[in-house]
Amino acid sequence: MSTNDGITDFEGRVAFVTGGARGIGLGIVRALLRRGANVAIADISAGALERARDRLGASPARLRCYQLDVTDRERYARVAAEVHRDLGEVTLLFNNAGIIDSVSPSKLSYEMWGHVMGVNLDGVYNGIQTFVPGMLASPRRCHVVNTSSEAGLVEAGSGFLYHASKYAVIGMSESLRRELAHFDVGVSVLFPGPVATDIVENTRSLRPDTAPPHSERVTRILDSAHKLLNDQGASPDGVGELVLGAVETNAAYIATRNELGEYLRRRNDELTAAMRHAESFLASFDATAEQAV
Repeated sequence: MSTNDGITDFEGRVAFVTGGARGIGLGIVRALLRRGANVAIADISAGALERARDRLGASPARLRCYQLDVTDRERYARVAAEVHRDLGEVTLLFNNAGIIDSVSPSKLSYEMWGHVMGVNLDGVYNGIQTFVPGMLASPRRCHVVNTSSEAGLVEAGSGFLYHASKYAVIGMSESLRRELAHFDVGVSVLFPGPVATDIVENTRSLRPDTAPPHSERVTRILDSAHKLLNDQGASPDGVGELVLGAVETNAAYIATRNELGEYLRRRNDELTAAMRHAESFLASFDATAEQAV
């Protein structure tokens, strides 16, 4: 498959969308339904699934809803079998479920590491392991979209656990794209900026009861994020169309705004300077060592 090969024949295809009952996920679902795809929505919230089903109004032949915690691998396997039975072979996968949680370095916690990585990173991998083997065996071209964040590109004060999970999703997506380049499977990574979603409130509701309480700093981060999303966030439906457009062109990267260019250039300059320094330093060190011998 060339890097330009995308998918334009959505009619009748089966798509699986995690975190699909709300926010960006719901925007992706709407875009898929408009293109004639049949969609399996997976979400941890039964209430959100019911509301999404009512709002979308699609027939059971076009839309099915499944309650799923993406960290639960056994449940994931059962849901995948149900989707295959109800709708057919999944050829479009959107690993979109995520949280924006973190923890202060003064309150380090293995539990919070497991919680954030479990949803944001393991949840993506669980979708890949569940559906990509079938895609490799499929006679049809397939596509995977993994949701990261702008916080996976630059450090923006969103909490180091959150940043770590989202950087990892970008690295995994880039590598997977290269490794699947010889098969009819495309891979894209979405790194949204502010989008009008309720991810902050969802994050708070999903935080483990036994986890350390949010520090004042993390609380401020979450409060600021909630305000930013509501005041300046992009439309989830617009983002859904962006995502499907990327699937159509097999684009590697999907952004939702044009704000990070200067940050990325600065980071690249610092990395380049570090490499130049290493080259100069080690050459000088080796020469000095040879003279000493």
